Amino acid sequence: TLDRSSAASDVYKRQLFNQVSKAEKARTASDIRLIESALKFYRLDNYRYPSQAEGLEALVSAPSGAASSWNGPYLESLPLDAWKEPYKYANPGTHGKPVEVYTLGADKTPGGSDSNTDLGSWNIND
Repeated sequence: TLDRSSAASDVYKRQLFNQVSKAEKARTASDIRLIESALKFYRLDNYRYPSQAEGLEALVSAPSGAASSWNGPYLESLPLDAWKEPYKYANPGTHGKPVEVYTLGADKTPGGSDSNTDLGSWNIND
């Protein structure tokens, strides 16, 4: 019975891990869509996306020297990813989009799988 108990425990742990991974991905996808929406409104007002140097902070407070067309804040605050890290921003994007919002996952390094997977504007719908 000890072996059965151990096997059942392993199955339960895998199922729990899968549910946590799904929740992390769902939350990340929701956050990224929210930030992308704010970026679109920023672009409508300013005729461009924030520069790499301005970053996502330009959605919360006017960048120094901002044109009078800045009509924010576009977000009340910048969300943190599921691992309590700020989302990253790339302008220009590197996966075929003009700009990209992403997280490096739990390990905070490029690449990985499961909770360490990089999630961004280019793959949140996969």
